[in-house]
Amino acid sequence: MDSYLVPAGYGEAELTEKRSRFIGQVWRVETEAEARVHLEEVRKKYHDARHHCWCYVLREGNVLRYGDDGEPQGTAGQPMLNVFLKEEVSNAVCVVTRYFGGVLLGAGGLTRAYGGTAKLALDAAGISRMRLWAVLAVPCPYPLYERMRLLVEKSGGTVESADFGSDVLLTVLLPAEDTAGFRTAVTELSAGSVEVLVEEERFRPGPP
Repeated sequence: MDSYLVPAGYGEAELTEKRSRFIGQVWRVETEAEARVHLEEVRKKYHDARHHCWCYVLREGNVLRYGDDGEPQGTAGQPMLNVFLKEEVSNAVCVVTRYFGGVLLGAGGLTRAYGGTAKLALDAAGISRMRLWAVLAVPCPYPLYERMRLLVEKSGGTVESADFGSDVLLTVLLPAEDTAGFRTAVTELSAGSVEVLVEEERFRPGPP
C-alpha cells in the first residue's frame, strides 16, 4: 500500500473577521461514521452558534463530502475541502463554527474566512505520513549503544524502547522500505556482530 498524508492529531484554531468568530477543528478519522460523530460533538458544544460548516476526506472509497450549513452555496464547505485537497491530506474531518458578528462578509469574505480557518486548524494539527513501518529487534553491545541510536535517527527511524540487560535490546521503528539499508549499516557498524530481526510490519503515522 502506498504512503499517504493524514492529520498528525487534533488541531484547533480561531479567526475573527469583521466581528464574526470562526472556530476551526480538525481530526484524523477512518470512516464517515467517525466524521459525523465529531460534527455532532461540535454542534452540541457550540449549540448557540449560527453555522457549523464541515468537510471530510476519506481515502477508502475516495469519499469527499462537505456542507455549508446555511451559508451561501460554495462559500464554506467547498473552500474548506479545497484546503485538504491542495495539501493532499486524507482521512480528515474539519468543522468550522461561525458566531455571526452582525456584519455581512460577502461571498469572497466568507470563502477566505472558512478556507483560512480550515488551513489554520490543519496547521495546528500538523501533517503525518501513513506508511508501512517495520518493527525491528536490534541487540546492541553497550559500547555501540550511542552510535546505534544515532544510526537509527540517521536512517529515519525511531527507538521505541530499550531493554538494558547483558546487552541493550533496542526496539526500532523504521520505514519498511529502508530495512535492507539499515541492516547493511548495522553490519558495518558492528563488524557483523549484530543481527537485526524484523518482528512485524504495521501501518502507522510518521514524519511527512
